[in-house]
Amino acid sequence: MKTRFWNSLLVIAALGCAYTHAQQPAPNGADVHRLAAQRAAGLEYPGLLDRLCVVPPNKENSPPPPPPSATPRPVPDRSSWYAPPFKVFDNLYWVGTKIHSSWALKTSDGIILIDTLYNYASEPEIVDGLTKLGLDPATVKFVIVSHGHGDHDESANLMQQRFHAHIIMGAPDWDAIEKGRPMPGGTPKRDMVATDGEKLTLGDTTVTIVLTPGHTLGTLSLLFQVKDQEKPLNVVYSGGTAFNNQFDAERFQMYITSQRKLARLAADSGATVLLSNHSEFDDAYTKARLLASRGPGEPNPFEVGQQSVARYFTTTDECAQAALLEYK
Repeated sequence: MKTRFWNSLLVIAALGCAYTHAQQPAPNGADVHRLAAQRAAGLEYPGLLDRLCVVPPNKENSPPPPPPSATPRPVPDRSSWYAPPFKVFDNLYWVGTKIHSSWALKTSDGIILIDTLYNYASEPEIVDGLTKLGLDPATVKFVIVSHGHGDHDESANLMQQRFHAHIIMGAPDWDAIEKGRPMPGGTPKRDMVATDGEKLTLGDTTVTIVLTPGHTLGTLSLLFQVKDQEKPLNVVYSGGTAFNNQFDAERFQMYITSQRKLARLAADSGATVLLSNHSEFDDAYTKARLLASRGPGEPNPFEVGQQSVARYFTTTDECAQAALLEYK
């Protein structure tokens, strides 16, 4: 009798568990992708995960576009954005704000500037920042603008007009800024139009340009090499990370295709450094400050390794797949 009693209890318990499990809804496809993104991001890319998967912009909560007006945006308090410049590698310097990044790649024949900033930050961060680092802004020969948004292109006109640097952008983004609102600081004149796989060589340095449409139709990403205490390291630069404001399946699929393309090229190149133009994605502002206390033989915080680079792109891919399912 005791054996039968305990067997009955076990059967009841098993049925109860099965019933409870059956009452819980199965995760939908979007949630499966978000979980995969969470696992890939881990503790390394919380800002990336938060921006793309946790609170992604959507049709309901995206701010409306600014009105068609030439009135300049208010300049935020300097303490909220200003950051001192830092030397990150032997030949790469960070001249960004706390939020947005601009990078100076020094070559044997001048500087390639990667992305610019809002117009209000151009003088204190880029011009003065390069000077503080012992670099001459007049030696900037090329400016690669990853995409045509104000936080990355508003200083391009200054570099073009004052220092006669060539400006490189994707064709669709050249079109967009020419047809758009007047830019604070002036709109640069159309100059060099990037092509996929194009190799820009200046002195002893070559940058490979990769077309990665999605964030904007003309987004550019990059592959290049830096040196860390004479050790060569391969870099992948993600030119456009956050989702666009055109919420349709075609645009999200375009983004996914570009992320997979860049992930493959990064892996093929052996990239161990992942850079972006927003500190929330690559933690550039924090990592740059950590370099001040780097001791002899200690690793560079920007050298994250090939697996970490791969996890970055897995995160962007999985979050985009979740968004694709929700906005089809």
